[in-house]
Parts: sequence; C-alpha cells; structure tokens
Amino acid sequence: MKTKKIRPRLVARQALFIMALLFAGAGNAKERKVAKTSPELYKEIAAQDSIMFAAYNRQDIGALKACFSTDLEWFQDNGGLLDYDTVVKNFEGILKREPKLNRQLVKGSLEVHPIKNYGAVETGIHQFRHTENGKEELGTFKFLMIWKKMEGNNWRVTRVVSYDH
Repeated sequence: MKTKKIRPRLVARQALFIMALLFAGAGNAKERKVAKTSPELYKEIAAQDSIMFAAYNRQDIGALKACFSTDLEWFQDNGGLLDYDTVVKNFEGILKREPKLNRQLVKGSLEVHPIKNYGAVETGIHQFRHTENGKEELGTFKFLMIWKKMEGNNWRVTRVVSYDH
C-alpha cells in the first residue's frame, strides 16, 4: 500500500488560513451584535423587567399578569412547557406562600437584542431570596424572555425559557 506524503508547510498554511477566517468571522459577529442593540431598546426592556419583578416582589398578581401575553409559552427546565393559565396559577400559589420570595436581577447580566418587526430578546441571571429558619436562602438561575411590542408601545412577554435550576 502506497502512503501519501503529507506536506507540513501546506497543512500549516491551510490551518492558518482557516483560523484567520474563523477569527475574522467572530470579530464581525461581535461588531454586528454591538451595532444592532440600541441603548434605547436596552433601557425599554430593562424598564419592563423592572416593572414585572417589582410587581412580583410586592405580590401584585394583577400587575404581574399584565406583563404576559395570553398566548404565553413558558419553558421550564424542570417543569416542561406551561401555558398562560398555568403560569398565572403557579404565580398565585407562589405569592401566597411563606416565606415570601424576592427576585433581584444580577447586576451586569442583562442582555437585550432586537427581533426585527416583533420586539426583543432579553437574557440574564436572576436571584430569588427568602429567609427560612432565620437563614437567607438564595437561588441563582438563568432566563430568556421574548418581548413583543404591542400597539400603544405596550410590551408583553410571549415566551420564557427558565433554566439552570
């Protein structure tokens, strides 16, 4: 059996060329990401996130429900796919329980990206705290929310992915 002789210089050049293409593509992707995410959209979604979880923290189920679209799909890593009615029922149960949970967004974790002709994607990390038996309990989780811009500049969450529990 005849073996083919490998030319190290050619292989090295091909590898360098491929690496250069990959790095160039990564750089361009990063530049596009920064250019697309406007400060105005970031502020709008950050404000919506704040409104939603202020309602959660003060246990205002009416204000909390108003943040979600009735066609909501909520994907929970340990709970599966949930619809609007199930999510509202779950929130009602959580808000009645003792000890009370408090949600805080992890500073610096919020990312917002536009969805053309629809709204925005919000990702981040949040913490839920409560005190039990005199000790503070803390859970840190990741989330992704799809916000739809409705008529009258109102925003509603249409999809949630809650994971890393």
